[in-house]
Amino acid sequence: MTTAGPRTGLYIGGQERFTEDTLAVADPAKPGMIVGHAAAASAGDVADAVAAAKSAYPAWTAMGATERAKLMAEAIAGIADDRDEDAAILSQENGKVRFEAWVDALVFEIRWNLALMLADDVDATKTLPVVPGAIPVSTEVAYQSLGVVTVIVPFNWPIAILGAALPHALLAGNTAIVKPPPSAPLATTRVVQRIAEKLPPGVLNVITGRDENMSGLIQNTDVAKVCFTGSVNGGKRMMEMASKTLTRVTLELGGNDAAIFLEDAIIDDEHLDRLYAAIYDTTGQICMNAKRVFVHRSRLDEVVAGLTARLEKVVIGYGLDEGTTMGPLHQPAQKAFVEEIISEAKEAGADVREFGELPGGDLAGGNFLRPAIVVDPPLELRVVTQEQFGPVIPLIPFDSEEEAIRLANDTWAGLCGSVWTADPAAAHRVGSRLECGYVWVNDHGATRLDLRAPFGGMKQSGFGREQGIEGVRAFQDSRSIATIDPEALAGMAH
Repeated sequence: MTTAGPRTGLYIGGQERFTEDTLAVADPAKPGMIVGHAAAASAGDVADAVAAAKSAYPAWTAMGATERAKLMAEAIAGIADDRDEDAAILSQENGKVRFEAWVDALVFEIRWNLALMLADDVDATKTLPVVPGAIPVSTEVAYQSLGVVTVIVPFNWPIAILGAALPHALLAGNTAIVKPPPSAPLATTRVVQRIAEKLPPGVLNVITGRDENMSGLIQNTDVAKVCFTGSVNGGKRMMEMASKTLTRVTLELGGNDAAIFLEDAIIDDEHLDRLYAAIYDTTGQICMNAKRVFVHRSRLDEVVAGLTARLEKVVIGYGLDEGTTMGPLHQPAQKAFVEEIISEAKEAGADVREFGELPGGDLAGGNFLRPAIVVDPPLELRVVTQEQFGPVIPLIPFDSEEEAIRLANDTWAGLCGSVWTADPAAAHRVGSRLECGYVWVNDHGATRLDLRAPFGGMKQSGFGREQGIEGVRAFQDSRSIATIDPEALAGMAH
């Protein structure tokens, strides 16, 4: 093993804490290379983080939302100063290209500042008036924070994804514990700690470590809510664990997103570039990437040719190297799974086309795969039915709009979808029938996500919403205060 790079600690109650036990963070591109080390929290460290957040909660929630927003604005100031270094570390521990890593951190800052723009809405109330002869009270309906919340983020876009929940949780009046992914914790820990250092001690805490020591972030009775982004199986485990203590959960899980190209779709370079990014950004490892592309049969050849032209230019390599356009998959197990579903498609006689050259030298044996398209595959293949989370996509022809909608909805998932058409009426007609939480028109994927809008899934893609005022309310509950109106009450007596 070759060791290089940073070491990060825990951040609990305003203090950095290092542990004897550490997580060795592997470089997915370079076998044997360790990017850096992160603290490995014990169960005791986790309990201390919950206690610190609980202690800080009364003073933090007692502030008005505008006062919290002011402190949060001061805390985020200057976060970009170390962005180049953050991006370089994230690229190495995650595998993604440097530019994507840089955008990962940028999106966090954008989401944070968009959340602060909601401050005036957070404490808004409404009053239900007296109904003469029926309801002799007026009732104020307000919102209250929950307490200590845990935010758990995945490896693929950890900093950006954190921005969809953390600022909303804090603005709502909660204190928080952030758990970065154990396989890529370094850059996220650095970013969160720099913010936490500027907030009152205990308001924001960071815990890294092995999953077996993390149950206290979910099952401690002082934890009011867990916001988890990750796999479907991971979400099921979270929900099962949280049920023991009735801890609330928001789950943003995997997807099997359908992109539907109607007969009149605009298929030019601009739209093909958007589709290519929607499929292959982050080597296909994005929950909201397009995972199934349905194309009107008359246009299939155009889409195949367009993606082929782009895939022929792919440069597979190290994320920090100039010219690299596609890095490795993050985990050996995920590489093995994607290889398996591609092999299954080949064995079934599907038209599988692979592109690019695998790198050699010190990258030989890394988690690299050649990107692929699978043209008109049998619909029962796993490349169609399961989330690939890798650089392979099925291109599936259809003959009618009804067929396209039926096939798109015939899945366990319901995260996102897209409709590609020159007709706004058709876009709305088809998009409104897709069983998912978010729909694009003539685009798809994270690069065009409206960071102000509520985001989340249906079916096994999870439940709950992040971003926007809906994302703030997800970290609050309502409180109703009813006041008797003596005159109305007297009137009812007669």
